[in-house]
Amino acid sequence: MSSPRKSLRAEFDQARNVIPVAITGREKPRDIIRNAFPAYVGRQERTAFDLMDLSAREGHSIFMTLSGAMTPAGLHRSCIIPLMQRGLVDVLTTTGANLYHDAHRIIGHQIREIRPDAGDLQLRLARIIRIYDLGFWEEALLDTDMLFSAILREPDFQKRMTTTELHHLLGREVAKIEEALGVKDPTLLATAYRTGVPIFVGAVQDGSIFLNMVKLKRLMGDRFRLDIDINDDVFEMGAMQFYARKHFNKKLAIWILGGGVPKNYTLQGEPLLDQILNVRTDGFDVDVQFCVDPVDNGALSSCPAGEGHTWGKVSVDAVERGSMYVHTDVTAVFPWLTYALLSDASIKRKHKRLYDRRDQAVALLQAEVEKNRKELVKTLQMPRSAEPKGRRSR
Repeated sequence: MSSPRKSLRAEFDQARNVIPVAITGREKPRDIIRNAFPAYVGRQERTAFDLMDLSAREGHSIFMTLSGAMTPAGLHRSCIIPLMQRGLVDVLTTTGANLYHDAHRIIGHQIREIRPDAGDLQLRLARIIRIYDLGFWEEALLDTDMLFSAILREPDFQKRMTTTELHHLLGREVAKIEEALGVKDPTLLATAYRTGVPIFVGAVQDGSIFLNMVKLKRLMGDRFRLDIDINDDVFEMGAMQFYARKHFNKKLAIWILGGGVPKNYTLQGEPLLDQILNVRTDGFDVDVQFCVDPVDNGALSSCPAGEGHTWGKVSVDAVERGSMYVHTDVTAVFPWLTYALLSDASIKRKHKRLYDRRDQAVALLQAEVEKNRKELVKTLQMPRSAEPKGRRSR
């Protein structure tokens, strides 16, 4: 046998053997995942679970992103909030819609199952809002608008702030409402407030909480002074990642549920540091994503880790052994993986409370910027030698 062939066969012989194991009903969740998912999307799911387990056990700072209508579907209550309470979510990036729709239930509105083919013309006549196979009364929107309008008029909101501060303050006020009403199932906002998890919303203007800010500004004029500082918000994301590397175990993990703006808003913190601010970083060390999008159309939602590595968003380790794109609907598999993870009582971490460290994180990164100021100033204009050929000098 030739040497290359012998070498390849030897390597193949070290691969995991696929040995079917009969399910008895007495297995632990981890046993099912590790023994009954040997191939195809099932194996993607198993690998993703192993990486989630690794990042949880080894103390990675876990940045979670959440897109799509996940709070109407209840994924926050079944999965995100329990993970947050066990210290397994250190930073959350989501859409404003997920935070807005989460508030419907605490003010007495229900979200019900409906048929996707129920007929949108008829549903509109009945003033029932549809999200695929979920529905709720239009009054849920109107009452939630009044709730956020009342909260946003409070004195503590009348200033310029980042989305993390906005959602921390909203979480504080919603937590008070929950306590006054005796709500047993907390909202995502209130849970993040209680656990010190910062919530970023990358496209804050693309959601109904901000639409109510627009209304308040038009009605109140200069008396309504709430303004979102997008520049500081982006800087703060990079600062959180830089701080986490310096003060915890130096490893970052990103768990991506869906794709969209939350995915890139979190990942772009790494090229912001390395390419823009000249602060050395290697990218996220673990990259796990659950998404239905195809990976061959250039969409950011579906780009794999290797493509992200070329932008400096994920590390070499992530590409080689710390990444898994699970081609599936989040709601189809993530509750099962959460159950498997949390069924192990040893999976519990002390909360990093990164929201409470915002000022230190921003100051730490600003100090790096000052250290690099001389070199960074050189990037503020294009040198003449780098101008496109053919441009005529004046």
